[in-house]
Formats: sequence, C-alpha cells, structure tokens
Amino acid sequence: MNCRDAAHALSQISVLLELHHGDTDAVKAMQTASRVVSALGDTELGAALEGALAGAEALAPAALEVLRDLIASNSASLLERLQEEIPEGLLEMLRVPGLGPARIRSLYEHLHIESLLELELAANDGRLAAVPKFGAKTADKVRKALADLRATGAHVLWQHARAEAERLAAMMRAHPDVLRLEIAGSLRRCTELVRDVDIVAAVRGSPSVVAASLAQSCGAQEVVGGGGRTLSLRLDNGVRVDLACVRPEQFTLAWWRATGNATHVQQVIAHAAALGYTMALDELRDRTGTIVPIADEPAFYARLGLMYVPPEQREGVGEVDAAARDALPVGVEEADLRGALHCHSQYSDGSTSIEQMARAARARGLCYLGVSDHSQSNTYAGGLSRDRILEQHAEIDAINAKFAAEGTDFRVLKGIEADILPCGRVDYDAAFLDRFDFVIGSVHTRYGMNAEQMTNRVLKALDDPHLTILGHPTGRLLLTREPYAIDLHAVIEKAGRVGVAIELNADPHRLDIDWKACRIAAEKGTMVSIGPDAHSPQGFENLELGAAIARKGWLEPRHVLNTRSADEVLAFARARRAAASSV
Repeated sequence: MNCRDAAHALSQISVLLELHHGDTDAVKAMQTASRVVSALGDTELGAALEGALAGAEALAPAALEVLRDLIASNSASLLERLQEEIPEGLLEMLRVPGLGPARIRSLYEHLHIESLLELELAANDGRLAAVPKFGAKTADKVRKALADLRATGAHVLWQHARAEAERLAAMMRAHPDVLRLEIAGSLRRCTELVRDVDIVAAVRGSPSVVAASLAQSCGAQEVVGGGGRTLSLRLDNGVRVDLACVRPEQFTLAWWRATGNATHVQQVIAHAAALGYTMALDELRDRTGTIVPIADEPAFYARLGLMYVPPEQREGVGEVDAAARDALPVGVEEADLRGALHCHSQYSDGSTSIEQMARAARARGLCYLGVSDHSQSNTYAGGLSRDRILEQHAEIDAINAKFAAEGTDFRVLKGIEADILPCGRVDYDAAFLDRFDFVIGSVHTRYGMNAEQMTNRVLKALDDPHLTILGHPTGRLLLTREPYAIDLHAVIEKAGRVGVAIELNADPHRLDIDWKACRIAAEKGTMVSIGPDAHSPQGFENLELGAAIARKGWLEPRHVLNTRSADEVLAFARARRAAASSV
C-alpha cells in the first residue's frame, strides 16, 4: 500500500461520510489527511507513518486508524462499512457532474431519491425545485448535468435504460405511421450495463420520411445519418438512440439484426450462407434470389435449421453451434421460480414487515419467502443478536400459523444472511446455526484481501455444513465498486462438490454472479439461487431481471435452487448437515 492509494481511500471516505451523515468535522479530517498523505506519492505507507507522517498534527485519530487498517489488511473497514450502508443508488448519483454528496444527501432526506431515474423524474416534475436550498435554477442544472452525463456515452444500469427506452417507445408508437415498434440492442439482450437505446419500427410509407418525423417528434438535438431509414439521435436529455425504420415485411430481420450482438449476427449470416441463403437490406433470399417471407424470429431460426435463440443468449459464445445441434438449453423463466430466498425485513435493514413481504411475494406468484436478515457481526446493517433472532423466529411461526388458518398456501422460511468473517468462519456458532432453515453466507468486509486470501476465506466457509447459499460471490456494485479479487472458478467448483448453491443476486446494482459465471456453474453442476435481495415489496421485481440473466447464462430450471418447492429447498439445506453429523 503506497501513500497515493491510501490518500484515495481517505478521499473516498470523506465523500461517503458527507453523503452519509454530513459530519463536517469528520469530513474535513479525512480531506486534510488525504492531502497530506497524497503529497508523499509512491512512498510505502508503513514507512511514511514511521517517518514523514510520524506525529503529523494534520492526521486525526480516525484518519490514522484508517491508515493502520490499510497497512494491516490492504483495506479500510470504515470505507467498506460506508459502501455497504449507503444505498447503492446514492453512490451511482455521485457520477452526476455538479451534484455533490451534500446535495445528494439532502435529496434522499427530503424526497427519498436514491437513483438516477428518480432524480430525473423529480427534476422534471418540480419536486426537486421545492427542496430547501435547491430551487428552479438548481433543478435545471441537474437536468443539464444528467444530459451531459448521458451525452458522454456513459453506461447506465439496465433498469434505468429500460425505463427511458419504454418512455421513448410509448411516445413513438403514437405516431400515425408506426405499425409496430420494439426495443432492441443490448437492452433486449439484458446486458448489465447499457450505453445506447436501440429501437426498430415497422412503418407505412417511406421509412426515411417516418424516421425523420420520429426524430423531430422526440426532441432530438442532434441527428446523424439524415435522409436514410437509420438514424442516430441524441435527445435533449442526453439519451443516445439508434432508430431504424423499415417496411413491415423487413421488420423481423431488422429487429433481429438490431438486437445483435455483432458476433451472433455474423455467425447466423455465415450459417445461412452455407445453406445457400443470402441476407441483405433485412431480407432473406434463397439460391434463386427469391425473397423468403419471415413471419417472426422463431420462424427465421427454424428456416435456417436452428433452435430458436432467445435474445439474452445472442452473445456469440457458442449458441449458434448449439442451436444447430439442437443442444441449446431451454432457459429458466421468472414463472419457474417458486420462492425467493434472499429477502430482508424491518428486523435488519429492510423497510417492511415480514408479513407484508410474504403477502407481496405471494401476490407475485411465489409459494414461499426466505427471510434472511443480516447476522450479528453486520452491525451497520442492523445485524441481529441471538435474542432478536429468537423473536423473529417466533413471529415467523405465528405468520405461518395465520396463513394456515386462513387457508393461504404460502410459507415463510427462517433464514439468515450470515457474514463470512475474515477468518472464513460463518457468523454464529454451529448450535445456533442449526436453528435456521437455510443460511446464506456473504462477504461484507475486508474486500482488500488478495486473491489467494479471499479465495481461501470463501473456500473455508464452504466447508461449513450449515451454509446453503453463497451470497453475491464477487461483492461487486456495478458502476461504483469493482469485484474483489477471488478465484471464482475454484469457488464454483467446490460449491458444486460440497452441495452449496451460488447466488445470482438479482439486484440491478449487483447482478452477482454474472451471466458468464452462470455458465460455469451449469458446466460444473453447481446449483444457482436467484435471489432478489429484496428490502421492500418492490424488490421482488428484481426476479424478472434475475431470470433473464440466468437465461443469458444458459441456466435451465433444473439448475436453479428456487425453482424447487419449499420442502425440496429445506431438504437441500439439510442434506449437508445430515452428512456432516454422520461422519
């Protein structure tokens, strides 16, 4: 750890402290320490503390503690705590030019805004201007800052891009000459991060004329490719749009081509050529040059002798060959999910009662809810003491009895999201862990471990027979925190061998594991659990994206733990404990 890296950590802490509670003295102490330490450049931090920084009056005790923490473990527990405690959406909002941590905190306190999408809505509907010390001018500046951020081509989370795309699509569909209009591109393929919105429209009349009309109606500030049927637009809010207008008979292939990705499209075109077909101007022609009518995408793939490839799987990573061999997996759908096993309640850092969460899960079509609040070591997220756990379990028993009495076919399971401690031990002792129906083990601290240390830490946790699911295995927060160093292949392989499921955490800020790791899990025979990480009833909406990422990773229902019944999940959890007790 050199002084430059340490200074960066201190600077990050100062920003997050201001975002979290605005303690001016604490913020200034970290800022001052960051400047002092940064001046020493590449000097090794330990040597600096014994030399140039020894007795430095500018270093407050809290800053010194951070520096010692960095020397001891290559990470700062205060920084990690703040990153976990602050809602992910607030960290994402720090990317908006000119919108500092104090203003973000104010918006969260007054309007409970915690995403870029919510920020834009509040700026447009007048709520932001009404916040003390904001006003109309500041609201205008925020709108411009958001537009500038998008204009740079910065990536946004899938859910935010989809909301903008659906707004645009609804507006464009109202055009009198639009017969059909669909979203394509990376959004349709469900990539975790999205840069542009791709839209394809079947129109009556001249495609180029309708394209120009749509560009004008949606308020495009910049148009590239004028005069043609395909335009690249930049809207007044900075959103970038690739718009293609085609004749109705060309729509299927135009939509397919715009969905991509480029490698998949090229491989399918090459496959078609080998069969004697040619493709040009979104038309398929046979050996005689005759246009082959294509009704829809399934018909297109079938015409080429291929299984239908779902949009999520069109990534050019073997799916065309598998489709040709009739070996493409039939992916999991949200409707296949029978329960949710990673959910939080008011007992820790959730916003809703257990019964409210259970009824919301049932309303979404689920059959069981796994309550998994944080464990005792996770104090910043309201980790539960043993007494609170016993209280929660009594409440769950009462809720299940209530459901049974009213004839409600639903069940609440007793789970916990237990911290995997730096030593690799799962929080709570074995006797107490026996009380839970299932255990999710997650890393929430010491992200700075090197790959060998972190891998050994997690591999040791997998040896605990109480562990049912390994939660968000890389610790990443999209756009705000890189994954920690870990040998994920080794972890997935051992999890499959010992009977632990790997989580696909479906929170749009995490999507952890990613779709590529899902494929590894399927190949290794490791079970995956699609967890919504729901902290409120709205969190169950994450299951839609989670299922899409699972399909993208070639997971079938048989690969996913929570496609099983509650009794089967309990049997999965108990199998390891029974095996361990018999040894």
